[in-house]
Amino acid sequence: MARYAFTLFTSAFLLFGVQPLVGRYALPWFGGTPAVWTTCMLFFQGALLAGYAYAHASATRLSPRRQVQLHLGLLVVAVGVLGARALLTGSPVAPGPEWRSTGSEALLTGRLLAMLAVTLGLPFFVLSTTAPLLQSWFSRARPGLSPYRLYALSNAGSLLALLGYPFLIEPTLTRSTQGWAWGMGFLLFTAGCAACAWDVWKRAAPSALEREPEQSPEQAAEAQRPGSWHSLAWLGLSACASVLLLATTNQLSRDVAAGPFLWVLPLGLYLLTFILAFERESLYRRTVWVPLLIISVGGVLRARFEGPHWPLSFQLLVYGGALLAGCMVCHGELYRLRPVPRHLSAFYLQVSAGGVLGGVFVGLVAPHIFDTYGEYPLALAACCLVALVPLLSSPANEGVLQRLGRLARVFLLAAGVVGVGIPMLDIRREVRVTARNFYGVVQVLEQGVGDPEMHLFALKHGTTTHGFQLAEPSRRHRPTAYFTPDSGLGLAIAEQRRLREAEGLSPALRIGVLGLGVGTSTALAKASDTVRFYEINPAVIALAQGEGGYFSYLRDTPARVVEVVQGDARISLEQELERGEAKGFDLLALDVFSSDAIPMHLLTREAMALYRTHLAPRGVLALHISSSHLDLQPVTLAHARELGMHATLVLTRSQGDTLRSAWMILSPDANFSRGDSFTRTASRVHRFEATDGPPPILWTDEHHSVLPVLRREPRERE
Repeated sequence: MARYAFTLFTSAFLLFGVQPLVGRYALPWFGGTPAVWTTCMLFFQGALLAGYAYAHASATRLSPRRQVQLHLGLLVVAVGVLGARALLTGSPVAPGPEWRSTGSEALLTGRLLAMLAVTLGLPFFVLSTTAPLLQSWFSRARPGLSPYRLYALSNAGSLLALLGYPFLIEPTLTRSTQGWAWGMGFLLFTAGCAACAWDVWKRAAPSALEREPEQSPEQAAEAQRPGSWHSLAWLGLSACASVLLLATTNQLSRDVAAGPFLWVLPLGLYLLTFILAFERESLYRRTVWVPLLIISVGGVLRARFEGPHWPLSFQLLVYGGALLAGCMVCHGELYRLRPVPRHLSAFYLQVSAGGVLGGVFVGLVAPHIFDTYGEYPLALAACCLVALVPLLSSPANEGVLQRLGRLARVFLLAAGVVGVGIPMLDIRREVRVTARNFYGVVQVLEQGVGDPEMHLFALKHGTTTHGFQLAEPSRRHRPTAYFTPDSGLGLAIAEQRRLREAEGLSPALRIGVLGLGVGTSTALAKASDTVRFYEINPAVIALAQGEGGYFSYLRDTPARVVEVVQGDARISLEQELERGEAKGFDLLALDVFSSDAIPMHLLTREAMALYRTHLAPRGVLALHISSSHLDLQPVTLAHARELGMHATLVLTRSQGDTLRSAWMILSPDANFSRGDSFTRTASRVHRFEATDGPPPILWTDEHHSVLPVLRREPRERE
């Protein structure tokens, strides 16, 4: 049994260890949004289904020796593919630069799926076949032993890989090193698989006309093929858990950062429920897990009421608890409906198909039928219904107290279904527009109706306000939110203009802004200025350019020229540099958020070096680092020292002291933030010398992690 256990564990470790690594390669090229991981998961689930289908067909239609020959051939081809990719890209799993996003949102999902298929398709497929195929081989070689514990061991390997990635692998190893280590692990897995194949080959009859041994009537009855009801139940239960997994991941990562840390924790909990449910039936007790689900639903309702600024530790506890309880209910009921070992390959195939259905629903269907992230409350309500169904029947000899307890659980579960379902109906009267696409959910809210001083239209991305404009015609031109004259951006623009005028130069500025919002920063421009925006989300561009009549900053700006470039800001700047079109910005501002999260690939050393090449000789970088859950000061200070620039932090409260902005200003001039524009402001200005501030944390494309910059307590951004 040892060789099977080793090979299954290794394959599962490699299968799930490569997922966050490949996701990290994909993030910078596809917008850095949570949808990147959702699409990656759709590919992984599809490849897993293909692997299970192959294992099922092989186990049911081929003799053991034919299975061995076919599978060893696949392994040899997969090793060859990894070797060829290593020669082409320098890493067994690194995609080539030709897969970078073209900026067309309609093609993003298909392009990302194609990249994953070409880069990792065959090796991942081979790994996906291992769990059902080797369990089938084990059942033939050891007919008296149950193979289901091997499935639990396989999931344990997956869980270890996932938990080790954000806490051990990502903080210590570069992407390239991770890729080579994974390639070496694949060779080790191949050797283990060959050892299992040799065991099967020795025990199999050499005749090509092998037959199953004759069965007694009792064995034939036991091996009866499961009915269609069982297949539907397996599909439905696994799909429900899959939707809850992906929806929970989206829920958590949209307000912190899309990356491995918040990818693997939900996936780890999901796998833990598989381990517990498939280890032994006694670990799933409805009297334990149903009350935990009820408590978790209450916690989720509290979290949605508190909003994104609730401490991250509480959010992880609440959403993680709901995921654990919901998936445990689904997988516990799934295990109770398991077939006899003879039909395990069909069982795993149906379970995998259910996972793919969940991924298709979240990745492809939900964005077209929901304006918001309605799949999360829908999945949680479905888990409550799964827990509710067994409680509707009264068991024999049920006592009075037992009946009261059962009815209480029925009532609370029904209340939970209603409670989590209400957010699907966005009944807020102030919502005027809701749009969802690959980059998230955008809403326009009208607030303060009836009060000329407070009447405004606000743009929200996810849970965070990205800008607003006052509705009163005489006040619509005023800069607001994080872009007031006293904000870090406003002070940097004013000081650049003052210095030019003091030297007798034209006050005209070239201003670049990564992230459009509603275009508020154009209100800080003057008649001779040129402002160039880089924005990836077409829905945001349409609203900022006046669609619906809610925002007019771009139309009303005094700036001479306003340009909007659609696409990922970093890719657009790289393409301009390749064409010899570096713009020479006097000020380049980074104000790129997905909900409350900053895409990490826009804050790496390579990205900052790119920004520096687009600056004029005395150009300034303004980095908006307001974040509820991440302290980005150490990262930006590290970049300042790398670039030989001087850092100044500007903290501002505005809009009745309800909005807080933090801007880090990087300038080649040590005295830039000592000019009149900064000394006359009420904002808090903190200048960093070379050794000041927290220990620097340098993010690079190859090596970055959010763990060192997580805040213990959240800070308000809105």
